[in-house]
Amino acid sequence: MEYVVIFEKGENNYSAYAPDLPGCGVVGETLEEVRTLIAEAIGFHIEGLQESGYEVPQPSFMLPVQDQPGVSSELIATQI
Repeated sequence: MEYVVIFEKGENNYSAYAPDLPGCGVVGETLEEVRTLIAEAIGFHIEGLQESGYEVPQPSFMLPVQDQPGVSSELIATQI
């Protein structure tokens, strides 16, 4: 599955979150670090939902239009 991830550049760091997976977000010093961390976080988040008996939200595949400086989005694949 592939989930939409929103990346934001802050003053001193980068952040990313998956809108289809509420509560799934990360912060890191570089964009590459954040890409790695969010891919891992998505996997852990889905595993946690499954282990707790919750339904895993399906990816929406809708990428928002970039309309703010420092904000971008892309699809991140998960092995789950």
